[in-house]
Amino acid sequence: MQSQYWRNQATVDSGYYAAFTGLLARQQALDATANNLANTNTTGFRAEREFFSDVLGGPDAFGSQLNTAVNDYGVLGGNQIDLSQGQMVSTGNPLDLALEGQGFFAVEDPQGNTQYTRDGSFMRSTKGVLTTSLGERVLDAKGKPITIPTGPVTIAADGTVSVNGGATGKIGIFTFATGTPLVPEGLNRYRTPPKTATVTTAAAVHQGKLESSNQNVVQGTLQLILVQRQAEMMMKALSVFSNDLDQQASQDLPRI
Repeated sequence: MQSQYWRNQATVDSGYYAAFTGLLARQQALDATANNLANTNTTGFRAEREFFSDVLGGPDAFGSQLNTAVNDYGVLGGNQIDLSQGQMVSTGNPLDLALEGQGFFAVEDPQGNTQYTRDGSFMRSTKGVLTTSLGERVLDAKGKPITIPTGPVTIAADGTVSVNGGATGKIGIFTFATGTPLVPEGLNRYRTPPKTATVTTAAAVHQGKLESSNQNVVQGTLQLILVQRQAEMMMKALSVFSNDLDQQASQDLPRI
């Protein structure tokens, strides 16, 4: 009787923990999916995609006794920034810039911190400095602000800024090594560990255009519905296992 009870208990416990981690993963995924959908109209927005990992890691994971009980199902490892290209939209504004390919603009916030963005909604400040619509200074390849004299502005595919036919500066385009963490700062700004950004020539600058979010509205809506249904399924499973635990505690355990 005792051995049968403990076998049943182990089965229920394993299922309970599996359902619980599944629900937790779906709730986290729901937050990310909702945020992606809410920013489908945010210029330069990069969607976050979920990835899963095992509970245990390392060379001994598959030989672990704990692995049999809890490591056969995945848990949410976190979110990764989707770096796929967004659609480019023409604006006619000569200081609106879009990037084609892998790369980011570098901007300096009021506190002097460098952030990276795909939002090229730029403007010329009253002091003649190229800034974002929020007043952040756009940086060149050396991390310095870019001054733009008055006159017709032409920006080449490599980021070279010319006024009245003369080059006045060059916008820096930066990329990062694979695995470098991009930490979101606001809707379409990112920060990275110091000295991890490198200048790239792999991205082309398109003048008079802006890059839209890379989150599709239809796909995002369908994904949101799917994740909601998955969360509901995990809640129902959790309720079933919870009831089984209550039954064993009140009926089976006193018989031992």
